[in-house]
Amino acid sequence: MKDIYVTKSFLPPLRKYQKYLDNIWEGGQMTNQGPLLESLEDRLLDYLGVKNINVVANGTIALQLALSALEIDTGEIITTPFSYVATTSAILWERCTPIFVDINPDNFCIDANKIEGAITKNTKAILAVHVFGFPCNIEKIEEIAKKHKLKVIYDAAHAFGVKYKGKSLLSYGDISTCSFHATKLFNTIEGGCIVAKDNGISKKLDLIKRFGHNDDNHVYLGINAKLSEFQAAMGLCNLDYIDKIIESRKKIANTYDQLLVDIIKKIKIPNEVEYNYAYYPIVLKDEYETLGLIKKLKEKGIYPRRYFHPSLNTLPYLNHHQSCPISEDISSRILCLPMFYGLGIEDSRKICKVINKYLLSVNI
Repeated sequence: MKDIYVTKSFLPPLRKYQKYLDNIWEGGQMTNQGPLLESLEDRLLDYLGVKNINVVANGTIALQLALSALEIDTGEIITTPFSYVATTSAILWERCTPIFVDINPDNFCIDANKIEGAITKNTKAILAVHVFGFPCNIEKIEEIAKKHKLKVIYDAAHAFGVKYKGKSLLSYGDISTCSFHATKLFNTIEGGCIVAKDNGISKKLDLIKRFGHNDDNHVYLGINAKLSEFQAAMGLCNLDYIDKIIESRKKIANTYDQLLVDIIKKIKIPNEVEYNYAYYPIVLKDEYETLGLIKKLKEKGIYPRRYFHPSLNTLPYLNHHQSCPISEDISSRILCLPMFYGLGIEDSRKICKVINKYLLSVNI
């Protein structure tokens, strides 16, 4: 069996991408909000069913621009310790202080019932993550934000294509951001997007992402967060296959659901959620068992990933430590299994066989 990694970037047929390259060569515009990027934004508006979108260079800068557009440049931001490090990095780069609130062990998202206890006079916003594409407790977070006059930003890096109660998960909060990194469900090689509820904020983001000026009129402090035409071309190609990609991932997830032993904790998709099958996380008994399984899988050429480890509240460069025992526990014993378009069902069965054999042997 060839090596199998946790993910594999989707690439469209080369001839399809080449047609877009021919257009770039003919038109001569490689960046600066070119026609391909504008076309991509229009198609994403339609596909996602949102009213505003700004496609940007990556998912991390999307978070930073969100904070900037909402004029949050100091103070405390309540966030989750269970995410990729970029969520915390964006807060730190904007000179704000992350205040970590522990997670719900049932879906790995921030525990909304613990948020209010972390609010102080310095709190400016809630930055929550739809972990693995599972929705946060949106209603509770909105209620808290209104009560305390806080902004809500959702890091929806994993939530492309996910719907909650019939609406795109990206349409909730003051701003939602997404990642279009090469490893994501939908990719533009590198890239991301920002979905703003308010039209004025969306227009502001459009300026900020390209240095903050229109011609010679400098309006805002901006930065270069533009996406190139080459990346937009990849996005236009890949969007044609997105439904096929999600369907193939669903089949893999169904195989894992059916074949993996019950001693593994698996997350159930809520009834009101139309899921994208971007990840397949499992939670094991303890870290010893987790590391043992990783070793066994690697011996067979299978490479899962410890999404997310370590718990972000334990990062060594933070100025303060906050205890988040549930996140620290889950992060020590969670694995994401291989999940990508092109992973065969037979390969999925082999992965399950290795996992089951190991776990049954250590749980006798």
